[in-house]
Amino acid sequence: MGDAFYVAFSPAAEAVEAAIDAQKSLLSEEWEETGPLKARMALHTGTAEERGGDYFGPTLNRAARLLSSGHGGQVLLSLSTQELVRDQLPLGAGLRDLGVRRLKDVLGPEHIFQLTDPELPASFPPLNTLDVRLNNLPIQPTPLLGREREVAEIADLLRREDVRLLTLTGTGGTGKTRLALQSAAELIDEFEDGVFFVALAPISDPELVASTLAEALSVSESAGRPLKEDLRNYLSNRELLLVLDNFEQVVDAAPLVGELLSGCPGLKALTTSRISLRIYGEHEYAVSPLEMPDPMHLPPIETLRQYEAIRFFTERARAANAHFSLTNENATVVAEICARLDGLPLAIELAAARIKLLSPQAMCSRLGNPLRFLTGGARDLPERQRTLRGAIAWSHALLDEGEQALFARLSVFSGGCVLDAVEAVCEAEGDLFVDVLEGLSSLLDKSLLRQEEMVEEEPRFVMLETIREYARERLEVSGEAEEIRRLHAEYFVALAEQGASEQQGPEEAAWLERLDLEHDNMRAALSWMLESEEAGAGLRLSGALWRFWWMRGHYSEGRRWLEEALAKDGRASAVRAKALEAVGWLADDQGDIDRAVAAAEEGLSLSANKDREQRYGFLPTHARVSCLCARRSRAGGTALRRESYA
Repeated sequence: MGDAFYVAFSPAAEAVEAAIDAQKSLLSEEWEETGPLKARMALHTGTAEERGGDYFGPTLNRAARLLSSGHGGQVLLSLSTQELVRDQLPLGAGLRDLGVRRLKDVLGPEHIFQLTDPELPASFPPLNTLDVRLNNLPIQPTPLLGREREVAEIADLLRREDVRLLTLTGTGGTGKTRLALQSAAELIDEFEDGVFFVALAPISDPELVASTLAEALSVSESAGRPLKEDLRNYLSNRELLLVLDNFEQVVDAAPLVGELLSGCPGLKALTTSRISLRIYGEHEYAVSPLEMPDPMHLPPIETLRQYEAIRFFTERARAANAHFSLTNENATVVAEICARLDGLPLAIELAAARIKLLSPQAMCSRLGNPLRFLTGGARDLPERQRTLRGAIAWSHALLDEGEQALFARLSVFSGGCVLDAVEAVCEAEGDLFVDVLEGLSSLLDKSLLRQEEMVEEEPRFVMLETIREYARERLEVSGEAEEIRRLHAEYFVALAEQGASEQQGPEEAAWLERLDLEHDNMRAALSWMLESEEAGAGLRLSGALWRFWWMRGHYSEGRRWLEEALAKDGRASAVRAKALEAVGWLADDQGDIDRAVAAAEEGLSLSANKDREQRYGFLPTHARVSCLCARRSRAGGTALRRESYA
């Protein structure tokens, strides 16, 4: 493999012996002017597919990632190899535990060991893994198949001094996000202050981009200063790569990216979007579908296996059915399936997930009808997008009535949901006609839903944004969209109010973390309530969330929601008094004393007499806050919070 070698052994112990012998031979050789040749080596055990006199498959990819983390003269072992050889090591040889590390394939962590021997070097620099630099790159469930050329091209572009902003464009389902993540992992050593992934799919309001960026970077908002200035100050002297995912729905926030790049010379941005950002200095990289053969002129099966689309279908089908393999009998049909799906990774994955139920031949015949149906669809959609919609529609058609209803209702969640939320929102009326757990399991099996990190041993369910768009359409067609959104809003109002009561107790940290996870759902609920003449409920929710916003430094966002809710619901109530108190605190932290005083005084006026106070349950703290705000305003000091706590 270029200047490297892949060597296959049946017993793992023989590979260890060969590595030690090779390193000793290299060290004992007289290299004259060049000096010692230091070769790095990695041993990993797994199944490899042999074809055409060569090996392919995820095992080799993992071995390559393990190799890239080491240094010249070092021999590394994966856990799978260590378990096989630990009792069969050559005399004098040993294993040093280097810990669990994240390799640059963005998959799960790998437990790594170093092979030692008295005649070999023992000390090496730290491993070149994702743990070396700060990052928040999410772990991926499957390896990236193919795309080696694209990853190399994207990395080379971002290494250029004149490329500060690179946008990966393409229709939904082309794999832009996965490609961006792998490219970022490849570049992590080149950014002193790390690589950070910012998921923009859960938000649709451009005004929320700054706070979402700040949250990913752990930047706190300062008093009396716009959040974008805090971001610019934080990034101004850092060498950092931002990966901004799904920018198309907040494209009006593109000027913010331009401002940050112009004011922060060490910053670069890699964005994914269905459309370009159209700001100065942007470079665009069009992400094409996976490489496919010409279905009318198919090559021999050994050559066919090397096409990216065929490899991807084969691997994903094998994940669904371990007995599946590409054969002379089904190769032509698999190639036709990939061609009908235009090589789109998401569409191929959805189709391959059906292999446990249907043969490729049966799948191909069923796939034809939805795709033909799409020719009568919306003409302003790109052809590939219509094909992708067809693949999702086809998978949707295989669901029973109850599963289809659950699929549509799940689209109301933004940023995922836990089981309790699914039961409260999607099965509130007991009319789902399917057990919730069975329905979720079915959607997971069909790749229409994904399961992510566990929260207190509780699974979290997430839809890919492209699939969620289709599910939202089905929810609108069902005629129950408003009712499901109302149930969604009620659930998160109750959750926020429970969180508000717990935030001042021993469970404060746990509730803050939970509210962090549900922040996108809270935003979605607030948006719906304020647009649907449910401002009273919006006032309750924003009033319950203010302490969370305050503790997390979301001053601007919190004030914006509160002010909008106050403007839309002018009724005198205890809820309004609480919201005014919240505005006072947030405005005070931003240095906006005039607004803090005005909000406190309005709250005070609502409880001007005892009868009103008893009627609405107003808290007398408003008078206290008003006086302290006024005192601070006059003195120019910081008496408000100190005296309130006292």
